[in-house]
Amino acid sequence: MDYQLTEEHLMIQKAARDFATNELLPGVIERDEHQKFPAEQIKKLGELGFLGMMVSPKYGGAGLDTISYVLAMEEISKIDASASVVMSVNNSLVCWGLEAFGTEEQKQKYLVPLATGQIIGAFMLSEPEAGSDATHQRTTAEDKGDHYLLNGTKNWITNGNSASVYLVMAQTHPEKGSKGINTLIVEKNMLGVTIGPKENKMGIRGSDTHSVMFQDVKVPKENRIGEDGFGFKFAMKTLGGGRIGIASQALGIASGAYELSLKYAKERKAFGKEISHHQAIQFKLADMATRIEASRLLCIKAAWEKDHHLDYTLSGSMAKVFSSETAMWVTTEAVQIHGGYGYVKEYHVERLMRDAKITQIYEGTSEVQRIVISRAILS
Repeated sequence: MDYQLTEEHLMIQKAARDFATNELLPGVIERDEHQKFPAEQIKKLGELGFLGMMVSPKYGGAGLDTISYVLAMEEISKIDASASVVMSVNNSLVCWGLEAFGTEEQKQKYLVPLATGQIIGAFMLSEPEAGSDATHQRTTAEDKGDHYLLNGTKNWITNGNSASVYLVMAQTHPEKGSKGINTLIVEKNMLGVTIGPKENKMGIRGSDTHSVMFQDVKVPKENRIGEDGFGFKFAMKTLGGGRIGIASQALGIASGAYELSLKYAKERKAFGKEISHHQAIQFKLADMATRIEASRLLCIKAAWEKDHHLDYTLSGSMAKVFSSETAMWVTTEAVQIHGGYGYVKEYHVERLMRDAKITQIYEGTSEVQRIVISRAILS
């Protein structure tokens, strides 16, 4: 085992940290307050190659490994989880899925602009009545010969209004259940696509979350990914890598809260000395540091397995459930360490606590991750 990061890893980590500090930190509180999508910052992320990190240079990507992606996600998420979720969806769900399973024509038309940050994408699986149970898709894609007729509603869509390209899961053969689902590449400007109002969320308030409705949208047959009925497998395979991205986001949220708490504990005085000298605070910081380090190692292990073409289903789920619960615990303790100051926006930790909660829910709830883990260890 080699626990040392390469020079390239360290360079990517520093570039992400510098970007987060210089570009994302200014205005992050205001963007959260006003639910403002970080459009300018996302554009710059794309120009720097952070929206197509793992895509082959052949398609305009940076050609980096998954460990580099984990490191970058952590640094961006320390400052602004609303920006990092855009980065996660575009990298893990949209670009990876297209490169792994798309045709050469699909890659040239859609993957290249996505990887280079000219446009961003969205992944559409969740529905009003299909969250954790994603097999029961009510969105339909009726086979009309040379095209599909798409009808239905998708919920909780990250980048719902800002994305130009959607990967939409829809049922074509209801009698086949999950084996009748297809994934279609849908363009936002296709006739019949309607964007619902932006969701007013507790956390990641800067991210662009909408419902998207489809009414008799004509999607060309060449926009189907994979063979007929491959859609559900596509979604599950893609979400496996997405969980590494969200685990890294949770890790970053926890790390950001810990770093703020460590700094505050060395400055804030109580009972005549800095609170870092009080054992109650020392133990909180010790537990924070330990849980974060464990989360980081789980994320990097999952990334390493993915890079070595091993089955990373179990490690990805372990990283996701542990890192997300670490994020929730660490951010709550960070607010406690800050006392009354932790409850006001200017000190950042209350926002990180609100942002942490969603990591236990999206791209597979903690309960779903435990199902995946228990099946693996009991099989």
